[in-house]
Amino acid sequence: MRSNYKKLGSYIQQVSIKNKDLEVSNLLGVSITKEFISSIANTVGTDMSKYKIVHKGQFAYGPVTSRNGDKISVALLEDDSAIVSTSYTVFEIIDKNELLPEYLMMWFRREEFDRYARYMSHGSTREVFGWEEMCDVELPIPSIEKQREIVAEYYAITNRVKLNEQLNQKLEETAQAIYKEWFVDFEFPDENGKPYKSNGGEMVWCEELEKEIPKEWKHGTIKDLFELQRGFDLPTQNRVMGEYPVYASTGISDYHNEYKVEAPCVVTGRSGSLGEVFYVDENFWALNTTLWVKSFNNSTPLFAYFILKSINLSDFNGGSAVPTLNRNHLHMSDIYVPSMNVIETFELKAKTIFEHKKILKKEHSNLIRLKEILLSKMATVEG
Repeated sequence: MRSNYKKLGSYIQQVSIKNKDLEVSNLLGVSITKEFISSIANTVGTDMSKYKIVHKGQFAYGPVTSRNGDKISVALLEDDSAIVSTSYTVFEIIDKNELLPEYLMMWFRREEFDRYARYMSHGSTREVFGWEEMCDVELPIPSIEKQREIVAEYYAITNRVKLNEQLNQKLEETAQAIYKEWFVDFEFPDENGKPYKSNGGEMVWCEELEKEIPKEWKHGTIKDLFELQRGFDLPTQNRVMGEYPVYASTGISDYHNEYKVEAPCVVTGRSGSLGEVFYVDENFWALNTTLWVKSFNNSTPLFAYFILKSINLSDFNGGSAVPTLNRNHLHMSDIYVPSMNVIETFELKAKTIFEHKKILKKEHSNLIRLKEILLSKMATVEG
């Protein structure tokens, strides 16, 4: 053992307080992202008095590692008391003047810890990283002042990451609100820059849609606006790490040294997972589990993005065992086709918002890399 490394067992102790008086009702689980999450377990008829209580500043982890892939589920509770299943081990730091919970949680977030925990797991039917193995974990434990310094630097980064995510969400919501105002409420700017419908803009009855629409708009189908195309095969063994994102039905799944689709474009899931829609502002490879917009006939990329997001794509599931989006049925869906000048004006307005999102995305990537560097440097910390 390196001179500045200590065994964790000298600093932690198990805690097993049952919820006997049913004083705590917030049932949580621990995810492989190392966070407490709301439990999805069916607790009907379950005796909650047997569950373990976790207090703020305490840890819980799942000893069974064989079901978690490369990760071990461990988390520090930073909120009010909760209860967890008896399958979890709950523990705490004996003296927080010697070891900060937040510092230890940083160590648990390192990829090297996950690899160590998986390597040290044992068992034939299921692999377990037991309490003895947890106590044998070795880590550098510098002075409490140094720990506070490291934790402060880490939280400064993570707080900025959270702020970026919040800002990104607000920008998305702003663009969504503009889309609704213009294309659902018909309050797009008229020739005088005033909201169309509420300022006397002429509306006409559309028999096919059974509703009133602005006079210059017309009835059409999704295919009149844009056309979707199935993605391309790219077996894992044929992928070469590169700069171009590879999109699956749930988003970016890998990177490759070639691209098939030029940006800007819109992608959604075709098979396996339906409903998520992605606006892509860089050249990319669309996998065969996706559909991508091949042509924007009477639309623009961001307008098409919000059109798809407004549709319940699960309604077009043509698969039995595996959810599959039938693009032919989607293409024939009735919809109104707005005036092109309104669509183009919306595109300019929405694009400005999405340019801000792109800046935040780049900063987010840099912050994540910085966070990973800080975690990796813990192995050589001194002081």
